[in-house]
Amino acid sequence: MKTKIILTLLLILGISLGSFTPAHKEAPESNLVKIKTEYGDIVVYLYNATPKHQANFLKLAKEKFYNGTTFHRVIKNFMIQGGDPNSKDNDPNNDGMGGPGYTIDAEINPLIKHKYGVIAAARDNNPEKKSSGSQFYIVNNKQGTPFLDNNYTVFGEVISGMEAVELISNVATSPGNNRPLKDVKMTVEVIKDPKANLSGLQIK
Repeated sequence: MKTKIILTLLLILGISLGSFTPAHKEAPESNLVKIKTEYGDIVVYLYNATPKHQANFLKLAKEKFYNGTTFHRVIKNFMIQGGDPNSKDNDPNNDGMGGPGYTIDAEINPLIKHKYGVIAAARDNNPEKKSSGSQFYIVNNKQGTPFLDNNYTVFGEVISGMEAVELISNVATSPGNNRPLKDVKMTVEVIKDPKANLSGLQIK
């Protein structure tokens, strides 16, 4: 009899404790990051719908990981790619091969499309479609790049500063690897902007 009572109490206690467990990860203090370049600032909203990529990008920004890295691959009417720590050195041949030493599980969402202005994670050709731990690209094709949908994780979008993206997309590049002939360096910081216009987001 006592055993049954104890088990019943434990069951009730377990249910009660379970009710206080968060159903999902809480939203971060800020979803906004600013990518600062000599061509202007790019403000990006990071989706709650891709929490692993969001948390990782915010973490790297707070650690100043991106500061001094470059947009090392630029293709007009397609995308600008950056975030590789190798781009800080003087060897252009290793750009695109670096990262923080880990990858991120894919968070591919069929509702999130490669529209103009989205930020997505670069990756190598792995079957799980895991993302680079730091490299990213911003789509600068007005029609988007739908052929990339469901293949790469889109984790945010530009809410201001596409003018800077366009200027970067027009810089002179090497024909062999699409690397800008002059480094396009960046610094990235987490920001708070209560006046930010989020009305046009495809998803949050």
